[in-house]
Amino acid sequence: MVASETVASLHAVLFACGAPVEAERLRELLGVDKEELNDAVARLRELTEAPESGVTLIAVENAYQLCTKPFVSETVKRALEMRKTPPLSKASLEVLAIIAYNQPVTRSFIEMVRGIDSSAIVASLCDKGLISERGYLDAPGHPILFGTTDAFLRCFGLESIRDLPAAELPVIPEQVTMTPETDGEGETPAGETPAEQTPAEQTPAEQTPAEQAEELPAGEAPESEAVAE
Repeated sequence: MVASETVASLHAVLFACGAPVEAERLRELLGVDKEELNDAVARLRELTEAPESGVTLIAVENAYQLCTKPFVSETVKRALEMRKTPPLSKASLEVLAIIAYNQPVTRSFIEMVRGIDSSAIVASLCDKGLISERGYLDAPGHPILFGTTDAFLRCFGLESIRDLPAAELPVIPEQVTMTPETDGEGETPAGETPAEQTPAEQTPAEQTPAEQAEELPAGEAPESEAVAE
């Protein structure tokens, strides 16, 4: 059984750091192995789950952090003179979902999915700390790649990005092939067979003599027929 001193030390370290501390770093600080750390985390979680505790222990991508519980959030905000954060707009949630399920992604990918400029929303999500830059795409122009952050996981109560609920993602075509239009000179558009042409678009070689005769002015005969003298 893990020593009470180890649990107390774990509690103090997480309280002092404020941010998530990786499990490997905690093992080094506390001088324990993986199993002992897991026992200490379990003991501390039991303590923080008590009704009289205003904090809770959460796990974020193989790291641990102490956070305030929801029922004391308003008191903490008043103490820190924090303004109430407005909820994310529908458009912001949409962009956030695209990034979360496809990360890392470029801004152009986001805009291709949404069909609208999303630069302002991406910048806003970066300012809120929900997404961050994840390097550059190895492509012409080297566009910036974006991904979600630990703050995103905490806000949505996730331990890992793998805990995202299943979702049907839109199918993004790699390349859109446009069908060229007729240039006005009777050429067949790409992909269209002669059978798809109307009689008016058929060439004389494809028309019957009777059809050619109907299109010629009165008194003239098709070139393929001999004119009676």
